[in-house]
Amino acid sequence: MFKHLAKRVSAALVSVLLIPGAAAAPAHAAIPARAQINITGYTIHTDLDPATGRMTATATVTFTALDDLNVVVFGLNNGLALTSVVDGGVPAAAPLLTIAHSGPVLRGAKPAQPAVAPAAAPVGTGNALTYERNVTDSTVRVTPANILSKGSTATWTFSYAGKPTVETSPVDGIKFAQIADPVSILLYPGRWFPIAMPGLFTDRFTAQISVTVPKGETVVGSNLSGHKELGDKTEFDFDWNKPGFPGTIVAGKFLPAITAPGINNIRVYVTADNKESAKDMAVNTARAFEFMTVQFGNAETGLLSVVELPEDSVSAAWAPEIVAIKPSRASARLLANTVAHQWFGSEISPQTLNDAWITNGMSRYAELMFVEDGSGKQSFQNAIIDTQAGALAYDTEPLTTLGRLDPFSPQFQDMTLEKGAMIFHMLRWEMGDQVFTKFLRDLLSSNIDKSVRTSQVQKIAEAASNLQLTAFFSQWLDGTGAPEFTDNYSVFRLSSNKGFRTVGSVAQDLDLFSMPVQLRIETEGKSEDRRVDLSGTESHYSVETFGRPRHIVIDPENWLLKSTPDLAVRVAVLRGQQDVAQGDLIGAIAEYQKALDSDRGSSLANYRLAEVFMMQKNYQAAANSFRDSLRGNLEPKWVEVWSHVNLGKIFDITGQRERAVNEYRQALQTNDNTQGAINEARARMQKPYKPDDPTVD
Repeated sequence: MFKHLAKRVSAALVSVLLIPGAAAAPAHAAIPARAQINITGYTIHTDLDPATGRMTATATVTFTALDDLNVVVFGLNNGLALTSVVDGGVPAAAPLLTIAHSGPVLRGAKPAQPAVAPAAAPVGTGNALTYERNVTDSTVRVTPANILSKGSTATWTFSYAGKPTVETSPVDGIKFAQIADPVSILLYPGRWFPIAMPGLFTDRFTAQISVTVPKGETVVGSNLSGHKELGDKTEFDFDWNKPGFPGTIVAGKFLPAITAPGINNIRVYVTADNKESAKDMAVNTARAFEFMTVQFGNAETGLLSVVELPEDSVSAAWAPEIVAIKPSRASARLLANTVAHQWFGSEISPQTLNDAWITNGMSRYAELMFVEDGSGKQSFQNAIIDTQAGALAYDTEPLTTLGRLDPFSPQFQDMTLEKGAMIFHMLRWEMGDQVFTKFLRDLLSSNIDKSVRTSQVQKIAEAASNLQLTAFFSQWLDGTGAPEFTDNYSVFRLSSNKGFRTVGSVAQDLDLFSMPVQLRIETEGKSEDRRVDLSGTESHYSVETFGRPRHIVIDPENWLLKSTPDLAVRVAVLRGQQDVAQGDLIGAIAEYQKALDSDRGSSLANYRLAEVFMMQKNYQAAANSFRDSLRGNLEPKWVEVWSHVNLGKIFDITGQRERAVNEYRQALQTNDNTQGAINEARARMQKPYKPDDPTVD
């Protein structure tokens, strides 16, 4: 979905907005437990005015009732005020309404004053419908003129206008929709048009979207079908006629499309400020797209538009034919993950949010496979270790029960992305590379433009591999936790100098666990690998080697998700980082202390703790923790250079320039420029660090 962790703030009490002519929303939650309708298509006309931050729109929605319905719930951004809902369609050439109406106001916000305007006639061909607005969950409840019978099809037209902002977002603290200069974003989860609830990334639809912007702006969407000049404005038309998620629009003062030499199918749209990064973005996107095409088969489109997102929005987003990303975050890995959604998200999607691990997890794993292909085994292994930590950070509920959670919560994100990726990684281990590739291609080709369930994934995996995977899916999809392995063994010399026999057993604490595991027998000569089938809490093995075994490593290449002391430290550090992202510094300190209780020598835990102390301006405690980081295991390697840089900053802040310069000098001596550390140290050698200086971070 979106590569961004929501800033979870305490939900403020909000008042129910009263819409003229509409009933007050009930106090109970408006979002139904399961899908009421299947939206099949949209026709949307919207006019964007960056000068005022407003948009006006009409959206004609065609849908099928999945039950007998006397009310239908849609999601709609709280910044958009409805003026009418009418059953029946909009004529193709219908003009946009100019609606002067204040949007919803959250309690505590300064109310907007509604402008006086002549009443506009509802756009549509039928009855004006009654609706009620509930800003507590960004929904609209619409009452049909007559009960909609199960299986019947209806077409309703919504007319609305307003100013969507981060304050009106359906997700606290995440900017999904805003009309602004120089870049406007209308991302699908921002509910800038009425969507089925629940149905985010599960209810597939087609869309014809027309977007009018001031002349000189460019609009990026799914499948541009044409554009025309309308005086001082330009209209861009998009037509995505395959069931999917073509609900993302990005508009702005972009330069003409930038391509890299020989790469014409990747077009990059950025503002002038980000021109220098455009070609790298094109090259990295093209590499990821080519790699994944080889792995998974052709995507639904061979053209990708890479478009700039504002720095205060999400890090990245996707839609058919679209890779939307912050230029400052446009790493090869994040681009690869976003590109992967052209297959896992766009070509196939989850049936429900309980199945979101399929597309979220495989997009993450496609990113890791791209790392393996481009950067080698060691980089891949490092990435897998980080993924394991994320997989276990919130592993308290089965993956197949997560649909009730906020899809932007840390638990949903970590489990569907990281644990989902580990499930595909473990399937690859069980199947082997060639069969795994066949499985993925079969999964995609048999479900093009469809949603898939977990049970279908198991069926296709078993058919491709000829393996019985019920125990695997039961353990990793319907269960929680991970095994913690111990190994006991004895070594016997064979007669006639024929080598040695090692007899041992692998024990773990999950009674129903059943999987093969790799054993690496490190001998006085070369190491040897063996594959041993584990079943139950203890499994025995016997291995013969020519050299005397010195050490046996269980799962040396990290194919399995497992509990280890080192991973416990990483999990605590990760949860602390997520607490920081949510603004909970006290919670973060508690998590980092847990990590240090497990391993006092963890440089990473000490470094992260020092960062929190710096945020609190507790500079003595921060300096102590940075020193502890330098005395620790120096894993990962970058903690050394950045500890010196940050110690230098502390000394600058406290007026000890000579000591600061000494720390910057030691940073330079590491020759480690991870995330620009050397550049930062050189800059601070020339100019002392001041936290209130707008030219420094």
